[in-house]
Amino acid sequence: MIKQIECKGTPYEIGLTHGTSASEEITRSIDFYASLFQKTSNRDWSQVTETANTFASLIQEKWPRYYDEMKGIADGSNRDVLDIVALNVRTEIAFGQFSDGCTSLFWHTPNHEWLGQNWDWQKAQAPNLIALTIHQSSLPSIKMITEAGIIGKIGLNSAGVGVCLNAIRAVGLDYGKMPVHLGLRHVLECGSTKEAVEKLEEVGMASSAHMLIADGTGDAVGLEFTSSTFARLVSDDKGRIAHSNHLLAKHDGAVEPEWLADSPKRVSQMRRLAEKSDGEVGWKEFSGLFEDENGFPVSICRAQVGDSTIATLFNVVMDLKAKKAVVRMGRPSETEETIHLDFE
Repeated sequence: MIKQIECKGTPYEIGLTHGTSASEEITRSIDFYASLFQKTSNRDWSQVTETANTFASLIQEKWPRYYDEMKGIADGSNRDVLDIVALNVRTEIAFGQFSDGCTSLFWHTPNHEWLGQNWDWQKAQAPNLIALTIHQSSLPSIKMITEAGIIGKIGLNSAGVGVCLNAIRAVGLDYGKMPVHLGLRHVLECGSTKEAVEKLEEVGMASSAHMLIADGTGDAVGLEFTSSTFARLVSDDKGRIAHSNHLLAKHDGAVEPEWLADSPKRVSQMRRLAEKSDGEVGWKEFSGLFEDENGFPVSICRAQVGDSTIATLFNVVMDLKAKKAVVRMGRPSETEETIHLDFE
């Protein structure tokens, strides 16, 4: 069963609870990424943390709350703080060597503001996922599914703001800007989509990704970014935004090597499935879209078999108007465990 952890207090205290409660998962997560970095880029963990140190100084200077939380996680799990920083900037350190895949969808309906995604990654990392609740002074409370040790991931907050993540492999890295996973945490501390998007565009992002950001009012933006560009995707005439793992908007000067050949197929399939839906879209109808196996194993509901090296590790469906979410662990067509995240 996925470990559920509730944290509150100062940034350091929040991190200390996280680190103490998830020390085993954090150690396994570090081992997982150490092996992956060695395999994909021939770098040992000491070289990885050396790169993380470049970001550590930036985080300590620009976002000291986040650094203090990472320090608490490190102390709670008996790790060096650079181990925890490395987890939180693993997207930037990887620099295109590896990335998790995903398919996401927002759908505004008369009675619901649906936001959901399948998160696809290597099955070996599944035991290191945790459900994290964070209560902070003067900021919205947060509920998210994250990799142990990482302070920002996929979820929603008590203000009704939710965020999903799609990895993008556009070339470019800026050590002076905000890492992707800190950007996700930034979103989850905002009171609206507008505030979240404007804050990210103001600080700038260190590498490339897509964040699907929405709130309970129906305001949604698919925010694509590289280390030097931003582009906003807005809802279509049916109130929907779908995304996968490639840039959909024009980004001047961006270089994006082909990565997951199935990415265009998945986003097209999600749009086709949504278009077929008639009448009111409830939880059953919306969540069912993520069970699709067209193109198996490289489908929306992905499996780690054959040439597919990653699988869907969880599905999350949020109803932002109601400020609640349902998380299905494992492939949603073969759910292993269901947990509920809500603020009621």
